[in-house]
Amino acid sequence: MKVRREYPSRPLVGAGAVVHDGSRVLLVRRRFPPNEGRWALPGGLVELGETVEEAAVREVREETGLDVSIEGLLDVGTDIHPGKGPRPRYHYILVDYAARATGASRVVLNGESSSFGWFSEPEARRLDMSEGTRRVLELHFGAMRSRRRLR
Repeated sequence: MKVRREYPSRPLVGAGAVVHDGSRVLLVRRRFPPNEGRWALPGGLVELGETVEEAAVREVREETGLDVSIEGLLDVGTDIHPGKGPRPRYHYILVDYAARATGASRVVLNGESSSFGWFSEPEARRLDMSEGTRRVLELHFGAMRSRRRLR
């Protein structure tokens, strides 16, 4: 059953991951609305019968070809895009995790993204992305700085 993303009848649950390789993170450039052309975390909708964590792992694999291991929850947020009239055009509840690649590190994109890159914190700050993506990356980079200070 195809899920109606535009003008949905209810909020849709999405799962994504900040895939990191040392101090760099993997971002993809979205090919479709919402956020078309902007940099984002790999992720997508949770399917019936799967956990949010399973959805994040599956979506990263489908979008990038990478197998990942979830390290922990980073954020639960809401992404609402106004529409015509009282209903929002898009309405997502987004659950984002920190993850690391566990196998081959060669990224192979599917058709949902037009490009990808591995970015350091200063590089990521200069990219065009949604405020939600920016917030999740700040949480990730902040946690990484805290871990380094504790060592």
